[in-house]
Amino acid sequence: MQEIDDLPKVLGDDGEFHTQDEAVDLSGTTPEGWIALGFFFLLGLTVFYQFVTRYVLNDSAAWTEEIARYFLIATVFTGAGIGVAKNTHIQVDFFYRHMPETMGRWLSRVVDVLRILFFATASALTVQLMIKLVDTRMTIIDMPMNLVYGVCLLGFVGMFGRSVWVMRIHLLRGYSMLERPETLMQDRA
Repeated sequence: MQEIDDLPKVLGDDGEFHTQDEAVDLSGTTPEGWIALGFFFLLGLTVFYQFVTRYVLNDSAAWTEEIARYFLIATVFTGAGIGVAKNTHIQVDFFYRHMPETMGRWLSRVVDVLRILFFATASALTVQLMIKLVDTRMTIIDMPMNLVYGVCLLGFVGMFGRSVWVMRIHLLRGYSMLERPETLMQDRA
């Protein structure tokens, strides 16, 4: 346990705050992160435009609500790939602590395979949906809805690819985050 004297001082002897920001390192940002940030930026611009037209000009732009919804969908589906790449989606570690190591390893591999199959199935179902709704248009803007479904498809395909990548890492390393959840904390420290 750390002693109070070992902790970094924020308030100096002169009574002033002395803090130093850490250097920003964006080198570890995944491509999905940049794409999600782009969609989030477009979402922010759309909502800001909606705010200005509604409350400043008192003449709300009707298209902004629908487009903002689609940008939010795009942000979520592309950003979900980040969670898959970092392997930080919701998981239950409790059972792995109380089961034999061999059983935990095999169960972890089953989880990896099921995740891959889930995203492959979701990708295939999204393609089928796009084929059935090829003539469907957006409500207010005369554009095809398959633009939105296409972004969802790219998100699912990206999550599928990242799932295969994560499983490969687990196989090469010999264990997964489910078996040793403390490694997540060590990786981030």
